[in-house]
Amino acid sequence: MLNLPLTHDFTGKVVVVTGAGGVLCGDMARAYAQAGAKVAALDLNEAAVLKLAEEVTAEGFIMKGYKANVLELEVLEAVHQQILADFGPCDILVNGAGGNNPRATTDNEYQHEAKEGQKTFFDLDQSGIDFLFKLNFQGTLLPTQVFAKDMVERKSGNILNISSMNAYIPLTKIPAYSGAKAAISNFTQWLATHFAGTGIRCNAIAPGFIVSNQNRALLFNEDGTPTARTAKILAGTPSGRFVDSNELLGGMLFLTDDKFASAVTGVILPIDCGFAAYSGV
Repeated sequence: MLNLPLTHDFTGKVVVVTGAGGVLCGDMARAYAQAGAKVAALDLNEAAVLKLAEEVTAEGFIMKGYKANVLELEVLEAVHQQILADFGPCDILVNGAGGNNPRATTDNEYQHEAKEGQKTFFDLDQSGIDFLFKLNFQGTLLPTQVFAKDMVERKSGNILNISSMNAYIPLTKIPAYSGAKAAISNFTQWLATHFAGTGIRCNAIAPGFIVSNQNRALLFNEDGTPTARTAKILAGTPSGRFVDSNELLGGMLFLTDDKFASAVTGVILPIDCGFAAYSGV
């Protein structure tokens, strides 16, 4: 017999969310708190996570903000000790820190269409590419090294990574970001296999196109009108719209809920309004 109603209850769980100073991961952290979890919100922008934690606490839920650089192992270890003292061992890790970098983005979609003064593939900045790969890949690997130790010791836990639609098919203009997110999907499957005997599950969500501060300039002109890129995206999306950030939360809660997804590991779940399913004809 099913235990109805089917609701997500994370009461007593300790959830660590990196990148929680941003809008998307801030919403994720807030959702876990509203579902009963004790949430540790991590971000390099300390003011942002402290403000988020203050708001969530005022609403009657449990959250603390911590300054953390996901690329510095010693810093993560120190924050880990703070969280252990404040909340206890980590049950769920959401590796949300990541993003694109303009220095690793071309101005043109196709080389043969490049015009004088545009940044082409040959002009991509090596330091920007290096930072982007570190932020997305190492920024997922290092927190996992730190917080998954808690899970191994107790033989239970969940890791949720953030992949992307461009991990399936690379998007024009952003070769480094596409490659980095493909690495996240691969790493998710690797972790799921590596930890299979420990009781830890590892999955990822692959968001479709969401309008954010990071990509707004690619999607909309300064006057607010959609760019040609936006027209292409929506033409290739069966639902004909962008994904709302809150639409990621259902998949996130499902994948990290042991009641509902106990047999689900190594999965990269598209949340994309049908983008990955459409061939273009």
